[in-house]
Amino acid sequence: MIILLLALVVGCKDQPKKANLASGQQQPIQKEGLKLLVGTFAEGDDQGIYQLDFNTETGELTNSQHVAKENKPGYLYLSKDGDRVYSSNGTKPGSVSAFQWNQDRTALTRVANLPSIGDGACYVGVNSDENLLAAANYSSGGIVLYPIDKKGVMLDEPQGIQHTGSGPHPNQNSAHAHCVQFSQNGKFLYAADLGIDQILTYPINADKKLGKAEVGLKMDPGDGPRHLIFHPTENKVFIINELSSTVVSATVDEETGVFTKIDKKSTLPEDYQGPNACADIHISNNGKFLYASNRGHNSIAVYSISDSGDLKLLTIEPVQGDWPRNFTLSPDGKFLLVANQKSNNITVFKVDGQTGFLEFTGNEISISQPVCLKF
Repeated sequence: MIILLLALVVGCKDQPKKANLASGQQQPIQKEGLKLLVGTFAEGDDQGIYQLDFNTETGELTNSQHVAKENKPGYLYLSKDGDRVYSSNGTKPGSVSAFQWNQDRTALTRVANLPSIGDGACYVGVNSDENLLAAANYSSGGIVLYPIDKKGVMLDEPQGIQHTGSGPHPNQNSAHAHCVQFSQNGKFLYAADLGIDQILTYPINADKKLGKAEVGLKMDPGDGPRHLIFHPTENKVFIINELSSTVVSATVDEETGVFTKIDKKSTLPEDYQGPNACADIHISNNGKFLYASNRGHNSIAVYSISDSGDLKLLTIEPVQGDWPRNFTLSPDGKFLLVANQKSNNITVFKVDGQTGFLEFTGNEISISQPVCLKF
């Protein structure tokens, strides 16, 4: 259970494993390491985006820096060259922002902020060519698409699309778009809508506009699909359902954009009767293991993935915090980091590459309302 994240720090034997970001103290870092960006729902002077150092050997997080002040940057996207950062801002009305690093990469300057054509923007994604940006609006239940110029800035030419419908769960009184993902071949934009139990498939036309949506996959009533992630090498997709506390595997038709369901499994122990709301989902680099977060049960469910796409629940690991809204795997897959929103901490787990199991490293760091982690 190891995860790779950020810059390395000098490891004194008596150094405490828990650090407080609010201290702002700089600590020396080793030559090899990673930077971790953290989107937060922090308020007041603390609101915005933070940058941390991640020790790729020990899994320690240190050297907190407040790099941008922004209101509810709940989801982040980092450009391939690392020069730009995009955020979805969960405000009313919602917005999307683009940031540029300063020369020494210690601060982000906002270079654009445009309406998300809705309320409560909760997810932002960019296509592989990095010339289109999409965002999902949870509160108002629609999506928006913006073109991006060569400098990485969104152009004020939005295409907003409103979803309609409802579902049987009390949280499904209307549409609630929660995630947008561009297809791996660049032909489609997928939108997971929690309120209407659908994954919608939008074709991307030659003029870089979205065509008429088709239902890519109809979920079971009350599932509440929240996030989806693609297999790294195969035409498969995995969806986490917030309301039914389940994960679904499906095949992907690259020509039509349609999903075909393979399997569905619970994220919870059979004897658990308490409240729960699933949040995030990730897959190992080799495509063998799937991870899903439980808010309420406060855990990460770990699955093995068969060649056919069937899922087997292997274990459920406590997150050492409260309300794991988002988590991430380090680029090398050796660590898994969890953003625990209500307990105001980020916890670090080792990933066993052979079994997929997680083991708490003892490393954690305090930060106000962390909700998104990006390397």
